[in-house]
Amino acid sequence: MRCAWNDLLSILPIRMRKEVDRLGREELQELRLRLGLPPELILRQKSVVLAEQVNREDLHFCINTASRYSPWAASTVALGYLTTAGGHRIGLCGEAILKNGNMDGIRNVTSVCIRVARDFQDIAGDARLMRESVLIIGPPGSGKTTLLRDLIRQRSDHGSGSVAVVDERGELFPTSGGFPQGRRTDILTGCSKIQGIDIVLRTMGPACIAVDEITAEADCQALQKAGWCGVSLLATAHAASRKDLYNRPVYQTLVKSRLFDTLLILQPDKSWTAERMEQ
Repeated sequence: MRCAWNDLLSILPIRMRKEVDRLGREELQELRLRLGLPPELILRQKSVVLAEQVNREDLHFCINTASRYSPWAASTVALGYLTTAGGHRIGLCGEAILKNGNMDGIRNVTSVCIRVARDFQDIAGDARLMRESVLIIGPPGSGKTTLLRDLIRQRSDHGSGSVAVVDERGELFPTSGGFPQGRRTDILTGCSKIQGIDIVLRTMGPACIAVDEITAEADCQALQKAGWCGVSLLATAHAASRKDLYNRPVYQTLVKSRLFDTLLILQPDKSWTAERMEQ
């Protein structure tokens, strides 16, 4: 297991680092900082609350320190998150700033949720043998990104061609995370999935394209374009089950097109089952 733990500690207020390090180095999954309340550590089997209360200076320190790592931080804040060095994701809540009816940023942040990026190798199991297009689904925190990362490595090392990864948020293979990427993996980060899929399709000649978190109809259309060009796909989507996936309007085009051959369904305990994608 790999984790850019020191990168995580560096964005925390100094007064919190020692306890977070002591309690969470091996098992921390999320750290939640809420204005006026104690920090909460979500571990694998339990949650732990620290003694001190979070103040506004703590939140400012965390956000300001994290945003220095990313030249596209301002654009991702408009979507409610930041990605730090090491691939750790920071979710933000507060007062939304609207521009022409769309969210343009967040001010007066009152809550921060830091999701710890950890890399586990060789967890794909039998899925490493799959050479078709694979869609990974599961509820939040079930390990979709972790499983996708390992599948990318496996296909890159043992498949018949290169894998182009459109790593929109820099979470799959962060530059300072030390996560092995496979010997035939090409990574494009910092742009949208829509732009990135088009770029790697035209310029990199991949056998496979991988993306994390399909969240919009435009993402689905970009994947369809790649799939119909003869490229296999690896992707993740938010859905707790096959039925849940099929009932979500955003995924209807993918379901009806049968673009993916295999569905990997993750459970909260991070186990998974494989099913054929059929109507």
